Amino acid sequence: QVQLVESGGGLVQAGGSLRLSCTVSGRSFSSIAMGWFRQAPGKEREFIAAISWNGGRTHYTDSVKGRFTISRDNAKNTVYLQMNSLDPEDTAVYYCAQASSSFATIAPGTYNYWGQGTQVTVSS
Repeated sequence: QVQLVESGGGLVQAGGSLRLSCTVSGRSFSSIAMGWFRQAPGKEREFIAAISWNGGRTHYTDSVKGRFTISRDNAKNTVYLQMNSLDPEDTAVYYCAQASSSFATIAPGTYNYWGQGTQVTVSS
């Protein structure tokens, strides 16, 4: 049974920063790619960032490039999303997900397990 537990969400002012964490339990973590997605009310789930099993390759959606950084610590079974220069448009529920392979993907359907989500609200 794979479980993903997220933390780090909250309320910040525009221009501020947050760091999200996601800890995985239940199976081998180091050989599996991980990703972050977000979903605003009434909108489709959106890919944010992904990282390969060893951290050697990362991918970001255009809207967060240069502002967000995905990283992982396999010894701690944890993936992180550092978010800087936050904008009200970043307000959403952020989800951590585990892929079905060791390589990063951008499609939600290729991820097998999902966290409960953590709310990020950016005020103007």
